[in-house]
Amino acid sequence: MTDTVQPTRHVTTTRIVAVRGSALEYRADRVVGEEPLEIRAAGPGQAPVAVAVTMRTPGNEDELAVGFLRTEGLIEGPEVLRIETGDPVEMNQPDDRVTVRLSRPFDASVVAERHFVATASCGICGKASLDEVVVRSAPLAPGPVVSRPVVLALPDLLRAAQHAFDQTGGLHAAGLFTPAGELIAIREDVGRHNALDKLVGSQVLANAMPLGQRILMVSGRVSFEIIQKAAVAGIPIVCAVSAPSDLAIEAADRLGVTLVGFLRGDGFNVYAHDERIDLRDLLAFD
Repeated sequence: MTDTVQPTRHVTTTRIVAVRGSALEYRADRVVGEEPLEIRAAGPGQAPVAVAVTMRTPGNEDELAVGFLRTEGLIEGPEVLRIETGDPVEMNQPDDRVTVRLSRPFDASVVAERHFVATASCGICGKASLDEVVVRSAPLAPGPVVSRPVVLALPDLLRAAQHAFDQTGGLHAAGLFTPAGELIAIREDVGRHNALDKLVGSQVLANAMPLGQRILMVSGRVSFEIIQKAAVAGIPIVCAVSAPSDLAIEAADRLGVTLVGFLRGDGFNVYAHDERIDLRDLLAFD
């Protein structure tokens, strides 16, 4: 069954003045939620360590926390014991703080070295060099070969599952697909990196790792960080409706990720590792 559940507080209501041509209307409108989330981690007998604060759309906090720790190379996944939210007595919104409890000690020095500072727009900005990511993520295995019709169908499949976007028009989406084009799960968030972390976290918590036979489809552009997170999670193919950055292309090339951009209508560009896209029907053979 495809996992497309919309969480609470994902979408809120506000009053607006709507101007349409010469007409004016006062009415309610649906908008995407955005609130801070503090992600913490702790091993046995350890006090929780604050790892990062990210601006995110409320919902799927456990997945976001686990996915963030996984795609940043801080955990492998199986060591997650349980997830705790904040104290309702001291917090108006207890789910604005999440602690991931681990079965092994958590190395707090890594957090100090990496200087995590996250925002909804760019994720962990300026903290990672490409060389560091290569150390944390070996080049991916060959992975699946996907047909052109499957690739072309991904944007419509993703868009059809974006329930919160239908209400607000203001959310990024990340969808996980099989090589045959079957949607496994989708997550939406005001931050494209958060949507991907939620998606990866959902698979960690479902014991569905590794993701070497999966395709990632994202609704916006592809930054370096999207490729980084996909590679660390083991996803071999990343597709997007918009453009990649030059550093995203370089990272995809070095990390063994197939990168498809400008996936719209009947066309797309392959920027790295085109061997995973079956284009034989377009080639002339003697």
